Amino acid sequence: MGSNYGPTVRLAIISLILCGLAFPLFVTGVAHVLLPSQANGSIVQLHGRPVGAIMIAQNFNSSMFFHADWANNSASGVDPDITLQDAYSQIPRISNATGIPSDSIKQIVDNNVERTIWVAGDPYVNVLKLNLILIEKYPALYKSFT
Repeated sequence: MGSNYGPTVRLAIISLILCGLAFPLFVTGVAHVLLPSQANGSIVQLHGRPVGAIMIAQNFNSSMFFHADWANNSASGVDPDITLQDAYSQIPRISNATGIPSDSIKQIVDNNVERTIWVAGDPYVNVLKLNLILIEKYPALYKSFT
């Protein structure tokens, strides 16, 4: 009876090696060659220091920054984007906290609008991108965050 299991065990071991080791290593290698930034987590750097991942929400608590609206946008709570309307609604708070004119902040938002399918789909903005632009454009205001 033990000899009946031999082919099944060998097939399971070969499948485990091919599907559980060889294939994932191959796909990871191809991803690192073709899409190195994405394969490494799309890490964003500020002054040579990693500050977050562009595809994962960051926790911004200061009134000087845009916040991701996790309750409305994402079931998982890790969506890095907010709607255009949500971004616009945060402009007065950021302007009051920083003294940056509302029009300047609105221009930053407008210049960074993305859509889910190139030119179609609902417009959105990436919170981390907007906040990094604020830090880079107004270094004196955000010096404690650099």
